[in-house]
Amino acid sequence: MTKPKVQLPVVGAGSLREDGRRNFVHPADVAGRFVKARYVVFALLIGFWAGLPWVPINGNPALFLDVERRRFFLFGGTFNAQDAWLLFFLFSGVGLSVIVVTALVGRVWCGWACPQTVFMEGMFRRIERWVEGPRNVRLKRNEGPWSADKIWRKVVKHVLFALAALFVSHVFLSFFVSMPSLLEMMRRSPAEHPTAFAWMVGVSVILYGNFAWFREQLCVIICPYGRLQSVLTDRDSLVVGYDAERGEPRGKASDANAGDCVDCKRCVVVCPTGIDIRNGLQLDCIGCTACIDACDEVMDKLKRPRGLVRYDSQNGLEHQPKKKILRPRLALYGALALAWGVGAFLAFRTHTSFEANLVRLRGAPYHLVEEGTIARNLFTLHVVNKASEEAAFAIRGREADGVSFRIGEERVVLGSLESRQVPVYVDVVVEGYAPGDRVVIEIAREGGETVTAEGALLGPR
Repeated sequence: MTKPKVQLPVVGAGSLREDGRRNFVHPADVAGRFVKARYVVFALLIGFWAGLPWVPINGNPALFLDVERRRFFLFGGTFNAQDAWLLFFLFSGVGLSVIVVTALVGRVWCGWACPQTVFMEGMFRRIERWVEGPRNVRLKRNEGPWSADKIWRKVVKHVLFALAALFVSHVFLSFFVSMPSLLEMMRRSPAEHPTAFAWMVGVSVILYGNFAWFREQLCVIICPYGRLQSVLTDRDSLVVGYDAERGEPRGKASDANAGDCVDCKRCVVVCPTGIDIRNGLQLDCIGCTACIDACDEVMDKLKRPRGLVRYDSQNGLEHQPKKKILRPRLALYGALALAWGVGAFLAFRTHTSFEANLVRLRGAPYHLVEEGTIARNLFTLHVVNKASEEAAFAIRGREADGVSFRIGEERVVLGSLESRQVPVYVDVVVEGYAPGDRVVIEIAREGGETVTAEGALLGPR
């Protein structure tokens, strides 16, 4: 019986072969200070992410994006659709932070905090290693024929992958329907909530396909951040690199003329994207530090100093003078960050716990009453409570000569993100009217701030 053809990974070839075919990467296990620290960070990030729907702040989940009702809760803040413009500052702040962090410490985001890395290394890869064993055992089993041992391990691994994908998709869905609603949906038939069920299935399939098969290709092919790395960093940015001056020429440990690198390729087989860090800074490198721990482990066995592969700048790796942290690139980024901070501060200061808008009713612009001596303007006052709790509001018109008000409700009580339309009739004496006159309505939240809503008064010239 002939053995099935299996594409074995080409060590150091990256995720693509020279002919364009995929090089399936099977990273080896590694232990060390950075790996342990990363697993702690992964556990904290996954725990924080999964706990957000369960943690109430001001009576609402810490993160709840209720798209259906157009209300959004973010760490105690309450927002509605009218606050969508503030997303500009949120997304631009994240982008600017990534740029600054990259200029300082390279792709630390990719290796330590990116969801692709966190779930791949902190969840799915651990499942694979637990079920199928270390790298060499997996490769040997994959190369061999199908057997009962191989089948049950593959089945169990993919079942656990599917369950992990379902877990991630359900937590993700809870950000949009709330955790209590999600738990209620799970106890009922999918036909009762077809939209939510379809989203859950779709996200689960995408996650399973990504983490079970696509894997590092998302970082190498789809994610644009790796391509931007070369323009975001300079020779003083902190990166994961190889000290060629110390390591070359490569040779056996017993060779007195060789450098410290014994060409064991340990740094290559632990790489999740399959690259050789000794070839210099590469777009495929996600800064995961696995090669640092692997090389340090070998150096310890050889009783040689650690740091042949280490965190350092390109200048440092080439033993060139290092520049100061404050350099032109970072000065520019700092100026942009300052401008963003001022803009974000001013923008979020405009965010109030309620909003009010005065809208003219459709129809005639005004009505003449009392034998044409009074021009009556008809408005609707739209009041929205944007706080996370119930609030009462007092409504009154600002006094002006020749102007009188009739307000449908002078006090309204609204629940969180509840709104009310209050009719407002404004009478203006025709003799005292001048084009451009405006009416001002004051809305005061009991025990809180006061806002005004204005509208143009119309009447005969």
